[in-house]
Amino acid sequence: MTALPPKVALITGSTSGIGLGIAHALATEGYNIVLNGFGDPAEIEKTRSDIETRFGVKSIFIGADVTDYESVAKMIADAENKMGSVDIIVNNAGVQFVSPVDEFPLDQWLKIININLTGVFYGIRAALPGMKKRGYGRIINIASAHGLVASTGKAAYVAAKHGVVGLTKVTALENARANITCNAICPGWVLTPLVQKQIDDRAAQQGVSVQEASDTLLLEKQPNARFATPEEIGAMVCYLCSDGARNVTGTTLSIDGGWTAQ
Repeated sequence: MTALPPKVALITGSTSGIGLGIAHALATEGYNIVLNGFGDPAEIEKTRSDIETRFGVKSIFIGADVTDYESVAKMIADAENKMGSVDIIVNNAGVQFVSPVDEFPLDQWLKIININLTGVFYGIRAALPGMKKRGYGRIINIASAHGLVASTGKAAYVAAKHGVVGLTKVTALENARANITCNAICPGWVLTPLVQKQIDDRAAQQGVSVQEASDTLLLEKQPNARFATPEEIGAMVCYLCSDGARNVTGTTLSIDGGWTAQ
């Protein structure tokens, strides 16, 4: 009996942070990996090569802009041509900006909505035809605790992530009989460069140490007072890609230390 080729996972925003943690977790399970994102080309190549060396899987990088549909569609087509398929797409790319609603810069609003919400839609739209043709697909959207609850100063981010949760449900319903699942993971605080910047900004504004700002940030929202890790999110992604999760679709899974239980 001929062995089936390894499945292929494409993760947007995977050159660092949560996305790279997800890529490592999936590579550990034997998935071939398509990296996407921005950064120094030499560092990205090092990251890509390291995945192949450490995990014994194939990995390529495609630097598409998730805010441009033609770029996203080309990324999916290139990945399918080079890797044979895109069986799993993890829509992870995201940005943040903090400001009161009445002062929120219009360009920042559009940037956050375009990357955090429209980019997710573009990824789903481009990946679905191939998944339907092959009769298999796993779509995983990295939303946020802010896709379920709100915080002040984050109008665009909260709006975008709530939108991702809604988009997840619609996608799941439309593909419920196609062996294609769609779910959203909703992390709380994860110590990534995005969150570290918020901590650093808070420390500067309040005149406190970075450690004190970090502790305060955690205790305001996350009852267990511990950051989630990219590895924990990667483990949840692996579960959603497993046979055991084939009936899990259209739902949100929180990794937030109790944040949204309050």
